[in-house]
Amino acid sequence: MVTDTFPTQSGHLSVTRSDVGGILVVSLCGELDRAARDAVGDALHPPAGAERPRTVADLTGVTFMDSSGINLLIAAHRAAHEAQGWLRVAGAQQSVLRVIELVGVDALIPCSPTVRQALAG
Repeated sequence: MVTDTFPTQSGHLSVTRSDVGGILVVSLCGELDRAARDAVGDALHPPAGAERPRTVADLTGVTFMDSSGINLLIAAHRAAHEAQGWLRVAGAQQSVLRVIELVGVDALIPCSPTVRQALAG
């Protein structure tokens, strides 16, 4: 497993990327808001030229998410889809999952209760 950590400007969010069997797991911890969007966007988007990128956004440690977070997930989903890959969300706390469900993102991006379930598909 390879792990990278991305600093954020806001200090309210940590971003860690790991490779688990060829699937990128992006673990977020803290507040996913406008101040953190650059670091998260870079971490969630597949590298240029990646073939069939597979990414799990681990939201287990996310305590708050606003519309910026929703937009980041949608943009990452589109980028993965255009490269014939996928993005899945895992471990969202109830308050974060409620935001995802209210705007209908769960109909676009599969959401699982755990990273293990998201990895299994």
